[in-house]
Amino acid sequence: MVQTIGSAFAIYFIVWWLVLFTVLPFGVRGQHEGEGMAAGTDPGAPIMARMGRKLIWTTLISSALFACLLYAYYAGFLNIDRVSKAVGIPF
Repeated sequence: MVQTIGSAFAIYFIVWWLVLFTVLPFGVRGQHEGEGMAAGTDPGAPIMARMGRKLIWTTLISSALFACLLYAYYAGFLNIDRVSKAVGIPF
């Protein structure tokens, strides 16, 4: 199976999105944990989301994970026979 650039980009985007949702809660402090809550806001609203740092970390982690997946694919560890046997679905 030949992997095209479009499918590689789609897989990278899915990996990036999953890593983003994994990284989002790290380091978040709600307004109820800090001093001075703004009137009319939710107590759980973050004080500083630091989205720039989270986007950078997401890109670094997902790039490393995608590189590992791509290596496993080209080394033959992620072929359809091996994955279907590991999952238990006959192919």
